[in-house]
Amino acid sequence: MPKFSIILPCHNAEDTLHETITSVLAQSHGDWELVCINDGSSDWTASILEGWATQDARVRVLTLSGRGPAVARNMGCAHARGDILCFLDADDIWDCEKLTQLARVFEDDAIDGVFAQVAFFAETGVAFTHSTVRKGALTIPMLMGENPVCTMSNFALRRTQFLKCGGFAQGFVHNEDLEWLIRLVGHGARIEGLPIVQVWYRTSAAGLSADLAAMATSRRQALKTARNFGFTPSAQSEAIYLRYLARRALRLNHTGLIALKFAAAGLWKSPVAFLFPLHRGALTALAALSAPLMPDAMRRALFAR
Repeated sequence: MPKFSIILPCHNAEDTLHETITSVLAQSHGDWELVCINDGSSDWTASILEGWATQDARVRVLTLSGRGPAVARNMGCAHARGDILCFLDADDIWDCEKLTQLARVFEDDAIDGVFAQVAFFAETGVAFTHSTVRKGALTIPMLMGENPVCTMSNFALRRTQFLKCGGFAQGFVHNEDLEWLIRLVGHGARIEGLPIVQVWYRTSAAGLSADLAAMATSRRQALKTARNFGFTPSAQSEAIYLRYLARRALRLNHTGLIALKFAAAGLWKSPVAFLFPLHRGALTALAALSAPLMPDAMRRALFAR
């Protein structure tokens, strides 16, 4: 049995899939299987996956009929044979040392799950910012602010913990990962962060995470799970999340008023939590305030990714 099972849901991913799978085959640690789930693709995704499966016996392909990422990940986990489950989206890229680094961390039996830093990039492949990893184990209050895991491509978990917690909730289109992480931590899983970049996350104005209103709505559903474990969002965590939405609105080149709306709401909730640290909060507030006054071309040049 392989040490790692990599779960890769795919839907119409022909433009990025080759680069994503290449980053898996380039791993310095070779004891893995790649479980690909073709979820109702209408482009060349199926042919690309079958081509990779023909070239490397570690690549397996499963098929769904457009059920969404939560169902696809659950299906992949059900067919996984590895001790450790790793998740990867079809437009993201792994650092070649990721699995080697994870293998060392999981030598500690007390650690159930791991995430690291994420480098965010656009089509140029040049990172324009990185996520932050705080010291200590992941907690539910952390998740109720700006989710430090950022993307499922940045998460690995012992399969025993997945079986203990259960799979992803299937009624979500957005934030199914947040709800699942809250449930996972609530059931006692110890999840640690690594202060090193392991994942390159491709930003896209057409991706699921570009629908900011839907993200905010589905987050409220995820917070219901947090309440089941005795946690409610503080004004500080709400302000931090609204700052996150304002920053995304700026990067995705939404109209300037959308970023301003999120920023104003966050400052109302908790000015201190929104503004600090200054390099994130104060700059976000300033950008959100000035964006509506800028021509579209200037706004795109300054903020869009």
